[in-house]
Amino acid sequence: MDLRIEKTEKSIKNAFIELRARKPLEKITVKELCSIARINKSTFYSHYRDIYDLSDAMEAEIVEAVTNSISHPEYIIENPAAFTQELFVAYLSQSSLTDTVFSGNESSHLASRIEDSVKKLLFEKHPGLQEDMILNIVLSYCIQGAYHAFRGNSRYESDKKIAVISSITENIRPLLEDYE
Repeated sequence: MDLRIEKTEKSIKNAFIELRARKPLEKITVKELCSIARINKSTFYSHYRDIYDLSDAMEAEIVEAVTNSISHPEYIIENPAAFTQELFVAYLSQSSLTDTVFSGNESSHLASRIEDSVKKLLFEKHPGLQEDMILNIVLSYCIQGAYHAFRGNSRYESDKKIAVISSITENIRPLLEDYE
């Protein structure tokens, strides 16, 4: 990628994060973003259709970073507790960015996007499992449930929450024994 394009992209994303930290997504305008990024509106529109397109691209980048940090997506089947720990280490490595980009009305999107991404990784390795109802429900439960349990109990230490959530996830293991 051209260095100027990279710099412009970085400027747009930094301005977006700055604005997103202060206000809900629907209150951010292209005009104010361009002012902070010090670019013309036409430059913004040459990169993104609108603010929602930019937000979607930022969300996708974060989810990709979290998912790429999971070195063993198959652990969701083989070792659910280890998978949960890996998932939360990956999530925590991006937490300051996720807390900004996925705040407000966007907060539930993170778990859904991570679920979709993890399933995609798993089903690329095991395509025959994609239509299995039990496996899909268990995966949704593990990823969504773990995420919301973690986020909903913010007053507790992360390590302790992860240990409890991993223990709960490990108890789902008997449902997954047919897939190992």
